[in-house]
Amino acid sequence: MVWKIGIVFFIALAYNSKPMFGFLIKKTFYDLWDNLFKVVLLNLVFLVFFVAALLIPPLFESIPSLSLTLMGLGIVWCFVYLSGAALTLKALSDYRSFGFADFLGSLKSAWPAGLLLGILFLLGLLLVRVIIPFYFSMESFFGLLLGTLLFWTLLVGILALQFYFPIHSRLDTKLPKIIKKCFIIFLDNTPFCILTFLISLVILVIPLPLLFPGPAGLLLFLDEALRLRIFKYDWLAANPNANHRKIPWDALLFEEREKTGSRTLKGLIFPWKD
Repeated sequence: MVWKIGIVFFIALAYNSKPMFGFLIKKTFYDLWDNLFKVVLLNLVFLVFFVAALLIPPLFESIPSLSLTLMGLGIVWCFVYLSGAALTLKALSDYRSFGFADFLGSLKSAWPAGLLLGILFLLGLLLVRVIIPFYFSMESFFGLLLGTLLFWTLLVGILALQFYFPIHSRLDTKLPKIIKKCFIIFLDNTPFCILTFLISLVILVIPLPLLFPGPAGLLLFLDEALRLRIFKYDWLAANPNANHRKIPWDALLFEEREKTGSRTLKGLIFPWKD
């Protein structure tokens, strides 16, 4: 546990030219902690669907086509559920709260986005499990070239699409434009995207990953990351002649830091005593 937390802080410190990351980790942790039970509940429901998607299809292994169909539908439904969770968790990034009715409303409006990402995930799984290994097994220059090209295309796609749900929640609801903006953000902020992806991996391997922080914690972290990153574009729009490499994050985050504040360990565990 300690070494995993250490990795998170090491990554943040390694990127100390961007003070946004230190604040991002801090704000995400505070928002998760303040809404611990809601986050755990979202993860618990996801866990039920995820386990069902894994355990039900093998019951029909005598009918391979049915088994694969059920697994595919189960995986896609998990992404549909995550689309509703992502849109709901946006409230926490914006210093608000949410209830059960909010989640149902979010799920009703966000399910097409979840459906598309679920299908893209299945295509990525097909690439990893079947297509890329097939090309590498050809043991030819052509096979090696295609396998390598597909591998790097998949990796870039993963790095870009990590912000798929946050972009849907904050910037656009039209599916083609969401994907387009994912790649625009990746190309314009490549180190940022790589770092958020590494932190995301750490979040998912923390003990009890499906309960806390788990998928809900990851969705909140990515939403917080995009929300803060948008400050950069707002500032550039107001200062078109400014140096794009020198973003005044300290000034841009001043109000956010005031809202978030700081807490002691005692204040985190026993907030009513502060």
